[in-house]
Amino acid sequence: MSATLVTKDLAGGHAHRTLFESLDLVVAPGDVVGVVGANGAGKTTLLRILAGDLDPLAGSVASAPNDAFVGWLPQEHERIAGETVGQYVARRTGAAAATAAMEAAAAALGADAPTDADSDEYARSLDHWLASGAPDLDERVPAALADLGLDVGPDALMTSLSGGQAARVALAALLLSRFDVVLLDEPTNDLDLAGLERLESFVRGLRAGVVLVSHDREFLSRVVTRIVELDLAQQQVAVYDGGYDSFLEERAIARRHARERYEEFAEKKAELVARARTQREWSSQGVRNAIKRSPDNDKIRRKAQVESTEKQAQKVRQMESRIAQLDEVEEPRKEWTLSFTVGRAPRSSSVVATLDEATATLGDFTFGPASLQINAGERIGVVGPNGAGKTTLLRLLLGRLAPTTGRASLGASVAIGEIDQARTGLAEDLPLGDAFEAVLPQMPPADCRTLLAKFGLKADQVTSLVGRLSPGERTRAAMALLQARGVNLLVLDEPTNHLDLPAIEQLEQALESYDGALLLVTHDRRLLDNVRLDQRWQVKDGRVAQGE
Repeated sequence: MSATLVTKDLAGGHAHRTLFESLDLVVAPGDVVGVVGANGAGKTTLLRILAGDLDPLAGSVASAPNDAFVGWLPQEHERIAGETVGQYVARRTGAAAATAAMEAAAAALGADAPTDADSDEYARSLDHWLASGAPDLDERVPAALADLGLDVGPDALMTSLSGGQAARVALAALLLSRFDVVLLDEPTNDLDLAGLERLESFVRGLRAGVVLVSHDREFLSRVVTRIVELDLAQQQVAVYDGGYDSFLEERAIARRHARERYEEFAEKKAELVARARTQREWSSQGVRNAIKRSPDNDKIRRKAQVESTEKQAQKVRQMESRIAQLDEVEEPRKEWTLSFTVGRAPRSSSVVATLDEATATLGDFTFGPASLQINAGERIGVVGPNGAGKTTLLRLLLGRLAPTTGRASLGASVAIGEIDQARTGLAEDLPLGDAFEAVLPQMPPADCRTLLAKFGLKADQVTSLVGRLSPGERTRAAMALLQARGVNLLVLDEPTNHLDLPAIEQLEQALESYDGALLLVTHDRRLLDNVRLDQRWQVKDGRVAQGE
């Protein structure tokens, strides 16, 4: 069924704070709307309002038809204990809820004295159950999993899967869904390049309207047809027609024009204020001169001086009137930006790390043999599908995993700085402030908190247990740690996951100025293109191929 989602004068936020307002948006079949903005700007809040999960502060959301199947696929950082792959897919596609509603309506209809309302409700719930794809979902799930290269079945527990496997199950749920309007929150997280290509193909081919939040710039560039920007700094909402790259160009032009309009206004106002001040001084000086120079009996001369002074005063009033009549132009607010640099350690030995015919056997998986060398200052990108052995490679190089055969060694004076994929660099059971101080005993507590604040981590986060922080907050804490420590071997494993777009751009700038050795593991295609690399290592099926 084709459906359209319409918002009118929509405002969202929390009871004490409005995050965005005055949003008018039409999502028609085939539209792909990307929502962008800094963390905390209200992107997820907007998706929740569109899904009916959260009431707006003002305005309205309506669908046509009004019984359209709107599917919301939020980020899920924690997996539900005991939930199988099949149950997860049924829940994410809406089939489980549709089945429960249909069964409840059937039970009410089968009661002793069913009403016309019960009959109507059963008809509605049956139609929705059929539209959700629930009747044949169990038959479709195994083929979808196999198609995505998953060797797990519907009965496997979600908690038993790796991050990459769980991401592909989430993708399978999306591919199996039959929503009329699709709402996606960070769908690219943890997907490898093959998964990203499948997701892009699916989204581009959907007849349903799509609203999505993503930090993946290449994904946005390839799929979106319109952009909604939630600009928290300017307290504005803007809708841009066209793709992501044209949005960047239009926004840059709009920001430049806004700055130029303000500077023109400020210059004009400053000029008028200066002229008014000068004329006011002339007028005051004229009065004093008239009193000083004119004898009491020289009435004619004194009258002329007074008239001249009054003319000056009139000019002052005219100038003040011109100032008041200026159309006020507000100065564009400066956005909070993450200012990030990587702390530098003294240079390490010329060879930072080596593998010599190293292998690692982990259950049924074998990595290697691999013979590799990282030199001081060398910048290496590591790419490959999920499950290929990239994390195993990093563990061998960093001395975290002893090779089953062969040798692995670290050079002298190597100072490692790391953002791992699980963001486990700080003690989970300590408040963030205490955990940060524990790994930086040389830094005064007040300086620790000041540094965390520079990364947008304020009192609420500093006193919260590390294990309870969001993935984005944990990533920023890890970046703060890199800035405080001296590093000459920087290891980044999917660093852009859970970062907003401004923070990703700051990360790229920091990497440009960093001069130590770098190991960058990422599926972020724009990051790979923008960061200067000496070579790329392609990891596949436990083997590493080196290339420029």
